[in-house]
Amino acid sequence: MNKRSISLIAAMLLSATASSAFAAEVAATFDSKSCKAEYPKASLMNEEEGNVQVAFLVSADGTVVDSKIEKTSGHKNLDKAAVKGLSACKFKPGTKDGAPAQTWAKVDYVWKL
Repeated sequence: MNKRSISLIAAMLLSATASSAFAAEVAATFDSKSCKAEYPKASLMNEEEGNVQVAFLVSADGTVVDSKIEKTSGHKNLDKAAVKGLSACKFKPGTKDGAPAQTWAKVDYVWKL
C-alpha cells in the first residue's frame, strides 16, 4: 500500500469512530400523558391556541436544569405556561455511552381548546 491509501484508510477509520461517538448519546424524554401544563386562564378567555417547541436541559437525575423556547406558539402566555408546567415534570434522563447524563430534550407542546 502506498502512503495515500494508508492516509485514506486512517481518515475513514477516524470518521467512523467520530460518528459512533455521536450515536452513543440518547436524549432525555418524558411521559406526555402523565405530565401536562395548565392552560392559562387569559389564554382560555382569548381562545388562544398554538404549538410551542421548548428545549429542556435535563440532568442525570431527570430534573430540568435549563430551558429555552425554540419556536413560539405566537402567544406569550402559552409559551410561559408550557415552560413552567413541563419544567416541573420528571424526565427520564438521557444517556451518553449507556450511562445517565445531562442532555437536551426537545418537546413540542400543543395548546388546543
